[in-house]
Amino acid sequence: MKDKERLKKIYHKTDGNCHLCHKKLSFSNHGVHGAKGAWHIEHSIAKANGGTDHLNNLYPACITCNIIKSTKHTKTIRKANGVSRAPYCKSKKEAIRNDNTFGGAALGGTIGFAFGGPLGAFFGSMIGGVFGNNNSPRK
Repeated sequence: MKDKERLKKIYHKTDGNCHLCHKKLSFSNHGVHGAKGAWHIEHSIAKANGGTDHLNNLYPACITCNIIKSTKHTKTIRKANGVSRAPYCKSKKEAIRNDNTFGGAALGGTIGFAFGGPLGAFFGSMIGGVFGNNNSPRK
């Protein structure tokens, strides 16, 4: 795999956000210290702790988070930053949004039908779908 292709895969794993603090990163500023959105490739399990260079262990991280993390556990740094997981990739966010929209529409339609018949089901589905879509992850 070419270096730029590998960088893109790592960057897009979190939709271009730091996996430790969720700060937005800039793809073109990989390794550019002091630049806005500068980032490093971070080993989720540090190499010093037995981690590898396999793609499933590599995530984008802002330079500050990467330096602070050092050999600490990923969960420790995320907790300190007030986050519990890595940001989702774009396709995962879209899948969750679709599921939430469909689920909200189904639930809203069922409740609407119970209170207002077919017309209530229609409006309940619309409202439920909007509610489900709005309650989807942004990161």
